[in-house]
Amino acid sequence: MAELETRIAQGRGDEPADLVLRGGRVFCLVTGDMTRGDVAVCGDRIVGIGAEYEGREVVDVSGLTLVPGFIDTHLHIESSLITPFEFDRCVAPRGVTTAICDPHEIANVVGLEGIRYFQRASEHTLMDIRVQLSSCVPSTEMETAGARIEADDLQQVMGHPSSIGLAEFMNYPGVIHRDPGAMAKLKLFEGGHIDGHCPMLSGRDLNAYIAAGIRTEHEATTAQEAREKLQKGMRVLIREGSVSKDLEALAEVLSERTSAYMCLCTDDRNPLDIAEHGHLDYMIRRLIQRGVPPLAVYRAASLSAAEAFGLKDRGLIAPGLRADIVALSSLDDCRAEKVFCAGVELTEAAFAARGHVGVVGRGSVTAPRVTAEDFRATGNRTATDVIGIIEGKIITEHLHEEITIEDGDKRPDAARDLARIAVVERHGKNGNIATGFVRGFGMQAGAIASTVCHDHHNIACVGMDYADMAVAANRLSELEGGFVVVRDGAVLAELALPVAGLMSLEPFEVVHRHLIELRDAARGLGVVLEEPFLQLAFLALPVIPALKITDRGMVDVMKFEIIPG
Repeated sequence: MAELETRIAQGRGDEPADLVLRGGRVFCLVTGDMTRGDVAVCGDRIVGIGAEYEGREVVDVSGLTLVPGFIDTHLHIESSLITPFEFDRCVAPRGVTTAICDPHEIANVVGLEGIRYFQRASEHTLMDIRVQLSSCVPSTEMETAGARIEADDLQQVMGHPSSIGLAEFMNYPGVIHRDPGAMAKLKLFEGGHIDGHCPMLSGRDLNAYIAAGIRTEHEATTAQEAREKLQKGMRVLIREGSVSKDLEALAEVLSERTSAYMCLCTDDRNPLDIAEHGHLDYMIRRLIQRGVPPLAVYRAASLSAAEAFGLKDRGLIAPGLRADIVALSSLDDCRAEKVFCAGVELTEAAFAARGHVGVVGRGSVTAPRVTAEDFRATGNRTATDVIGIIEGKIITEHLHEEITIEDGDKRPDAARDLARIAVVERHGKNGNIATGFVRGFGMQAGAIASTVCHDHHNIACVGMDYADMAVAANRLSELEGGFVVVRDGAVLAELALPVAGLMSLEPFEVVHRHLIELRDAARGLGVVLEEPFLQLAFLALPVIPALKITDRGMVDVMKFEIIPG
């Protein structure tokens, strides 16, 4: 009660506030008004606005506009390639004070140990990391993952303070066809928050999926798809990541009328993209540039996000709510001058004072050593299924090409932009190697390879030369995972990701530098994609239409089946 009485006393001005932000104006996301006056903070809570206050600490925010901290409603921190602590240091100063993450990348490698790692890390970060519990590990039965998590397993990690509910339910066929395993997980979280993932689902199938109690979804890629989901009561999360770029298509849907049911998410951005463009701040700038009213944009970035995920203690600068505050020089430009997370100003000293936890998932890459011969595409049919990349999307085209068989092999063809793609199982389960073709890299020589390979995170490799592909894949085992570019048998650039083959142990600035080197090296091979490594990673995700590849073969996602070899 002493804490409650103190908050009331400081809010009334009967005693000095712990912190006062003086000289700015507050942007109200309910009325759209600007409120003049001080902002008083007691501990981690706002206790007063629109009046004059005395404070034990006073911060001058003259000329700045104060908005609630931004909430990233869906991401996988592992895909930022850095630990939760470095992600905190990289993104929070840009105004992101809450991140709702699904650790299913690390969970697919090391299981519950990965979820517990994120839960422990959330206890020490300055931003509020909310850890949803991964629903689909593995995402389907058409891939080999490092772990499997069922409903009984999820019960072991429920109840942590960081928890919101069940993370994106990617196995939408399992939902609409009432798969027993899917039903067990949904029933475990019935009445709580269940996040969705149902690309291109429509009509009665979408009705059935939403009827399962799924209320948020980030896979809409067209205005029509977003509108149908909104009309059926789903909250649509506009996504703009390093690969999945849906902002331009969905901007027309976001208005002051729809903003109550729309949110923003990244799903995901790496340090290169963050440094060159930004995070949620970039999305806010772009949406306003597209003509979306600032009230709608900032509402989607915080208040609507808080409401969508049941976070009733944030989303506004108002008495009684968390002191998650971003001070901006301009609403349109969205450049954070100062950021406060739960009343703590984000400074290097504040980040240095955090506690830490040990990493998990070291030594997780146990792939077979491969040779050039392992990447041959055997078969007796010239008719060939080809993955067609759509840059800026994780959906792909299912293309069909005639490829001549030479010496029992269908070879890559740079002139036709037909590169070999392969997935090598790396969890020590079966040593599977599957090969296929992909169009869209523009590669003329060499190879690139990665252990960031959604969601099973086996080794994914694309190349024009089999020997280079073997060098790249084998180098990843030596690095404990990461990214590699190879040409003529030599490694041109690399980034080690030893934490489960997904995250670096280096500061985000170092990772940024390595990503620049990797991008330049890939371009030297002729690669035309802006983000080739994360684009490659999504080519192995068999829950996103239309054609993908896993260690078990090419997957027709529309039929949800492996194509016979």
